[in-house]
Amino acid sequence: MSDAGLPADGLIFDCDGTLADSMPVHYLASKAVFAAHGLDFPETRFYELAGVPTREIVALLAGEQRKHLDTDVDRITREKEDWFLAHLDLVEPIPWAVEQARIYKGKLPLAVASGGVRWVVEAQLARIGLTGHFDAIVTSDQVERHKPDPQIFLEAAKRLGVAPEKCLVFEDGELGFEAARRAGMPWIDVRPHHPAGRWRK
Repeated sequence: MSDAGLPADGLIFDCDGTLADSMPVHYLASKAVFAAHGLDFPETRFYELAGVPTREIVALLAGEQRKHLDTDVDRITREKEDWFLAHLDLVEPIPWAVEQARIYKGKLPLAVASGGVRWVVEAQLARIGLTGHFDAIVTSDQVERHKPDPQIFLEAAKRLGVAPEKCLVFEDGELGFEAARRAGMPWIDVRPHHPAGRWRK
């Protein structure tokens, strides 16, 4: 038991769907941009792939839909992130998770480990009032392997200087839960704490 009263010496937060209620906005961005490039992306599939970087999703869909030869993955990815940032005003904090981050600031080392890219994650943290709040931020462009691989959580623990088994993960997606499990970290499903009517699975 840590001095902060949690069975952990460090806390690791996912960003999208955990700290920021951004998943519906990410879906709208993906749907609009992908459709413009002839890629179909059902909402159920979007949530199944929560935590996977956009670039990997584009490449996956293009391969499955036999459009990989004429798909500019980097361009589509950038257009999707630009659409999302243009509508950043639609993103709101998830109060319960943000409150946990505020409660334990200065009591435990805190990190963000997100499947998003750095500049988009930082924009969201600024939007929800958490700029400079975390001791470490690890994003998909800083690791080679992504959720459900545990690399991003292990890297966050390393940067915090906390043993993986002593870290507690806050997550909202099945791939994130699996990544935490593979990292040997206990995790909390934040979905029951989402504001009524905002969470969509």
